[in-house]
Amino acid sequence: MRLNVRLIRIRDKLVLCLSALAIVFTLLLVMDLQMDLGYSGHHLNPSHARVRIGDPPETDTVYNNFRRKFLQRGNGSREQTNNDVTPIIEKSKKSGVMTLSSIKKHDDFSDLMDLIVNGYAVNVDEGVAIISREDREYNPTIRELRKMTLKKNSTTLEKFHFQISRLQLYSEDSKYVDQLLHEMATKSILHVVQKDGGTQLKLVIDYGDNMQALFKPMRFPREQQTLPNHFYFTDFERHTAEIASFHLDRLLGFRRAMPVNGRTLNVTTEIYQIADSELLKTFFVSPAGNLCFHGKCSYYCDTAHAVCGSPDTLEGSFAAFLPDKTFAARKAWRHPWRRSYHKRKKAQWEHDSDYCTLVREIPPYNEGRRLLDLMDMAVFDFLTGNMDRHHYETFRIFGNDSFTLHLDHGRGFGKPFHDEMSILAPLLQCCVIRRTTLSTLLRS
Repeated sequence: MRLNVRLIRIRDKLVLCLSALAIVFTLLLVMDLQMDLGYSGHHLNPSHARVRIGDPPETDTVYNNFRRKFLQRGNGSREQTNNDVTPIIEKSKKSGVMTLSSIKKHDDFSDLMDLIVNGYAVNVDEGVAIISREDREYNPTIRELRKMTLKKNSTTLEKFHFQISRLQLYSEDSKYVDQLLHEMATKSILHVVQKDGGTQLKLVIDYGDNMQALFKPMRFPREQQTLPNHFYFTDFERHTAEIASFHLDRLLGFRRAMPVNGRTLNVTTEIYQIADSELLKTFFVSPAGNLCFHGKCSYYCDTAHAVCGSPDTLEGSFAAFLPDKTFAARKAWRHPWRRSYHKRKKAQWEHDSDYCTLVREIPPYNEGRRLLDLMDMAVFDFLTGNMDRHHYETFRIFGNDSFTLHLDHGRGFGKPFHDEMSILAPLLQCCVIRRTTLSTLLRS
């Protein structure tokens, strides 16, 4: 009897010891992941679970040289480098007149113009300016592939969805874009509900008749830039960035972003009185007498970061909805040049100058148009200053040989006087660009 009791006690002690060891091991693993203690080594695999050790910082490679010159600057993009000839403003002590001691040399891009005109380094498979081999004659629309017909009472948004093709969201001469922009800005709103998911507040605007728009409210004045101590993944979203990005995408000839425009709402009659019950719970009147709400989301959805009218008028962006996934399913892809979204860690592409070689071996980047589409996206993101490109989407109905959607640009244009050169890493590492994109940039 006594032996059995002792065995039970020993067993209990062993269980307690093993539990304590498991807890300690778990704590060490969590601390390693969060604080980089180094117990687990290279525990975080990059995208596609392919690992390659990066170049030593002192190695003289193209990407390391570029990083030392552009990516490791302490200040903004306007600082002077050894090879730049920048204007130096001097003030005469006697006359007080401001003079330029030197004038910045203008780059006419003659080398790039020569590349386009004379065809140097222009090729189908090799070279810098790539000629896309895709068959542009084969450009079916969603309507044609699904063999559907338009109804007499179809909304403008439904008509827009039907004409989405393999190569673009809308054609250059589409009659539905301007019509859709006008309707989103003028039609009466019937119902408002907060959109599920996402890091910041977004509202689904329902006009009735199966027409909806995504509303991003104005959070702060247009002239307010990204706070110096904010990371790219904690910055506020700007409604003006969504509007400007749509127009830039259109001007560049990509036509891969859904139509977006601005509208001023009456918070009382066009949001509060027609909002769902969950959103209504977050409304309040501020000490200044303005009607405010904050919704529920991951960041900035609390009383201290509420969206307020002035006193009850609120400006925001209205983006047309993509087709329902039951009608045109989409596939989300992890962007190969995704950032780490960590305060201390860096992504693999930030320390591996041959990272593009690895990407080129992985479908769908090893053939077709996809790699060139990512080069277009890098150019587009650089011009908007958008560092928040972690995923992208394509329409499943067109397969892999289709365009990439340009979505979610709210964190663009946060630093209008800063050129974030790291956004161009895909172009630098792969050293390719679509010829038509380069031609468009040179004409601009």
